[in-house]
Amino acid sequence: MDASLNPEQVAEFFGDSFDKVAMFADQLAIQGEMRGLIGPRELERLWERHILNSAAVVQFLPKQGLIVDIGSHAGLPGIVIGAMLPNASVKLIEPMERRCNWLNEMKEELGLENVEVLRGRADEFHGAFEADAVTARAVAALDKLARWALPLVATNGELVLLKGRSVADEIEPARKVLRKFKCSEPEILVAGTVAGVESTTVLRTRRGK
Repeated sequence: MDASLNPEQVAEFFGDSFDKVAMFADQLAIQGEMRGLIGPRELERLWERHILNSAAVVQFLPKQGLIVDIGSHAGLPGIVIGAMLPNASVKLIEPMERRCNWLNEMKEELGLENVEVLRGRADEFHGAFEADAVTARAVAALDKLARWALPLVATNGELVLLKGRSVADEIEPARKVLRKFKCSEPEILVAGTVAGVESTTVLRTRRGK
């Protein structure tokens, strides 16, 4: 775990899911660079920059129902969500075969029976299912991401995205697609985790009828 973190605080934050999340973090630290999932400079702050950053979105997701993670890459946030929300069904959409192999390995190793890995682009699954919430992390700007994600969101479901601090600048260019799906005014939320760790910025909007 990152030297700057208090292990007891982190364990308390994750609660019952800590063992699985820690196992995932360990495997990411061991294999992540070799398999092209994370850069070498990320290892020292793996928990703060990636694991806790991903976990921050969970407080804004439904505890049950279907959650979809677009562009799951290394499983951030999808694998973390699957571990923390065992009563939810979590679909991970990822186009690259080698990343899907990794995600399936982590699913099996962590015993995440609630997780399903789908290989493909988000737009290939339009019409296949309707999610209670769709999330993504470091995938694309809001206008592009909304076009991919909103067709996967059920009526009254939510788009809940991990974004950077400048996310407010992405809202105006996305107005057209947000209006098309009758979305609520996007909220910019501050998502904290443990003391001393920088909060995460989350954008949330609800799809209308």
